[in-house]
Amino acid sequence: MGNVTYSDFAKLDLRVGTIESVEIVEGADKLYKLKVNMGKENRTLVAGLRPHYEQADLHGKQIVIIANLEPRRMKGIESKGMLLAAQDNSAVAILRPEKRMENGSKVY
Repeated sequence: MGNVTYSDFAKLDLRVGTIESVEIVEGADKLYKLKVNMGKENRTLVAGLRPHYEQADLHGKQIVIIANLEPRRMKGIESKGMLLAAQDNSAVAILRPEKRMENGSKVY
């Protein structure tokens, strides 16, 4: 992978949000439909977290999302952002703020 410029990185709008509800997406083995409180707005995200997290474990978690990612439809649901997570050979871990932050807070 090549380097990106700072101006490329600065185009990303990374924000903190809180997952308020989690639903299983019918017809998909890996997908959850997440309702995320972004402070001034609520967002729907579709994320392939079912193999890694139980629904109850996601509710109330703060996450970091790319808020200005072009919306994408998955299984008929428009996803308006992407949460950030790390993956190694054995697990997936959602990236979260170290302490509780106001919903909508900018991530630098």
